[in-house]
Amino acid sequence: MDLFFREFGEGKPVVVLHGLYGSSDNWVSIGRKLAEQFKVYLVDQRNHGQSFHSPSHTYSDMANDLLQFFELHKLNKAIIIGHSMGGKVAMLFASLHPNLVEKMVVVDISPGGYDESNSFSSQKRGHEQIISSLLSLNVEALNSRQQADEALSKSLPDVRVRQFLLKNLQRDRHGNFFWSLNLNAVSSHINDLMGPVFTNEIGVEVSTKTLFIRGEKSPYISQQHANVIENFFPNNQLVTIPNAGHWVHAEQPERLIYELNRFLLP
Repeated sequence: MDLFFREFGEGKPVVVLHGLYGSSDNWVSIGRKLAEQFKVYLVDQRNHGQSFHSPSHTYSDMANDLLQFFELHKLNKAIIIGHSMGGKVAMLFASLHPNLVEKMVVVDISPGGYDESNSFSSQKRGHEQIISSLLSLNVEALNSRQQADEALSKSLPDVRVRQFLLKNLQRDRHGNFFWSLNLNAVSSHINDLMGPVFTNEIGVEVSTKTLFIRGEKSPYISQQHANVIENFFPNNQLVTIPNAGHWVHAEQPERLIYELNRFLLP
């Protein structure tokens, strides 16, 4: 099935993949800036935004979706930018189809996993808290977004996180609220999503020139994860954006654009 996308600019193709709970809409301002130099495709991945829903939501699924997107739009070679979940999709795609990827930018995620066996299990628990909170919300009874925000504030006290998540709350043609995000699919695959990109790690080495960008305040690329990156991506650069957490593109967009242009332009 075809993925929904937004398209800007002309030139060398750049495909942007959003993170978990996100959509192409989150990257429009960045996409428009990149479109001054490139032809930009902002993609809604499966179970997100305006793309199709499926009960399966693995990195293999999404890498295959991306391959079909390349084939549909006749992209022989493109730059891929992926944030969080999208970054993991990009990494897997580059390992499977290196001839299709000119350069790659991975924003605030590593190829390693975040599970109960390491010190970063708080990330997994945080996602489980988000999903359970959203699933517990009776959207059919909602009269306003403010009502939804108030209900979620009890379990999700960070107002910025709620505002981001509530972008997935949409109205149908009858005015009733619904989740554009397939919460059931995400919930049933959270272990896959929090796990490592490469399940069979023996012999995996991605030669694609890759820029890893981490937020200074984010825990998603620690020194431990930086070591994992070195193992899989020998041709990598790692930069840290100050005063940014996990949502680098929302918190420090100008600095992100600077780093992207520095890496992508000749």
